[in-house]
Amino acid sequence: MRARGPAEPIARLIEELAKLPGIGPKTASRLAYHLLRSPREEALALAQAIVEVKERVQLCSRCFNLSDVDPCPICSDPTRDQQTICVVEDPLDVLALERTGAYDGVYHVLHGVISPVDGIGPERLRIRELVQRVRDERPNEVILALNPNIEGDATAMYLARQLIPLGVTVTRPASGLPVGGDLEYADEVTLGRALAGRRAL
Repeated sequence: MRARGPAEPIARLIEELAKLPGIGPKTASRLAYHLLRSPREEALALAQAIVEVKERVQLCSRCFNLSDVDPCPICSDPTRDQQTICVVEDPLDVLALERTGAYDGVYHVLHGVISPVDGIGPERLRIRELVQRVRDERPNEVILALNPNIEGDATAMYLARQLIPLGVTVTRPASGLPVGGDLEYADEVTLGRALAGRRAL
């Protein structure tokens, strides 16, 4: 006798959940059956939250962070140091740095790093926009807070070559961050100290 799988709608839900990062087939199955057991209102609230995030969230036209308004609240905050730009790989890094409470400047999100192995060159990132922003805004400092790994270091060196001729001070966070680590996983104290002890390139 041939074994039967779950009903088609359940199988489709499991398949979609398994596409999420860090979610394997077993976890996807557990999540799907959890949603089935949940009250209808909870499942619909989750579905509505997913639809809303896709419809309302956009990129800030200045820093390219995710936001539901343009410019984003950080860029439009007059109490932030608009003369210091912290360059990060992705929006999760902004959240990690904000949790430290040690940084009061603004950001620029690249949405990736240069990685020839993965076919990602400078033209696929928000580098051109960063260079133009530095030309237009003339900040005092650009902090290259990219992950301390091969791709992050290569991207930082590429950016430094683009930005230093424009007359801006370019720095990197101190080496309190573990080599090969990700900013989003660093604890607040380590991240705060790394920012405070940044060095010029």
